[in-house]
Amino acid sequence: MRVKKFLAGVLCAVFLCSLAACGGQGIGGETNADGEKVFHLRLAHGLAEDHAVHIAMTAWAEEVERRSNGSITIQIFPNGTLGSETDTITIMRAGGLDMAKVSAAVMGNFKDEWNALSAPYVFNDQQHYYNVMDGEIAQDMYMLTEDAGFIGLTWLDSGSRSFYTANTPIRTPADLNGLKIRTMDSQMAIDMMNALGGSAMVMSYSEIYTGMQQGNISGAENNVTALRDHSDVTQYYCFDEHTRIPDVIILSTDVWNAMSENQRQILKDTAAEMTDAYKQAWTDFENEVLEAAVNNGVELIRDVDTAAFQEACQSIYTSLQANSPAVYAFVERIQNAG
Repeated sequence: MRVKKFLAGVLCAVFLCSLAACGGQGIGGETNADGEKVFHLRLAHGLAEDHAVHIAMTAWAEEVERRSNGSITIQIFPNGTLGSETDTITIMRAGGLDMAKVSAAVMGNFKDEWNALSAPYVFNDQQHYYNVMDGEIAQDMYMLTEDAGFIGLTWLDSGSRSFYTANTPIRTPADLNGLKIRTMDSQMAIDMMNALGGSAMVMSYSEIYTGMQQGNISGAENNVTALRDHSDVTQYYCFDEHTRIPDVIILSTDVWNAMSENQRQILKDTAAEMTDAYKQAWTDFENEVLEAAVNNGVELIRDVDTAAFQEACQSIYTSLQANSPAVYAFVERIQNAG
């Protein structure tokens, strides 16, 4: 594990140096036919090229270039080429990357308030989730990391996260006792597992398959599209729907500040259009993956005692109120928007 992290760090450092040698961030000296400064932006994410996210962002990049008359181009680096989501933020802050698609859970490692979106059961349902992410609360959150060198531009639906396991159906929190469940590198996710009685095992997404196959972990928690990669080692997908954590497209503050008002508006308008269209694309993607998983032998567990899970997670809210008032303030705003 340490060797992998070391190599990933070396690769990122080499890539960062090569980008810096090519002129730092994507702010060129040329102008387009309208006399606007030209930006050649680099966007990184960790998903495959046939994933709905990559497809949506590719179409978005084409639309941005068209509407900006070539003054903004976006080159996309998929497949985790530049390392983890945390790595891409680090590279961006160092000036070697312009944009990235990251989970809101990762954003919480850079500004605590983002952890409000990872609180279990903070959203009542999908419509509540959409209302918050399309509204003023999300806009306020986008600017929380401005001083850290990047801002949020838009969000992409990432569905609801639930538990899936190799051998044990999860219907109540008690079913998690003694199970080792992979979580993201997020303190909120770790706290949730502790509250529910399971053991959190932080590891990269790429290690889940082998971990479940070899019995090093009992399962994981993610949205249903994870079954595209893990259905061979999964027996049960259990719809407890404990969190709805969006993906966020972030942009270097330096790049944003260097753009004209027209260019900023083009990015904002096209990004919002992508977000809206992606809601249906995500639903279609989920349904496609679920059908394939069922055909591969995965059993879908829907008779989950949601109220028991919500009750077990109340300690997290008590802790946030006492120890993280800034995060809890956003939690209250989100809940009041429901």
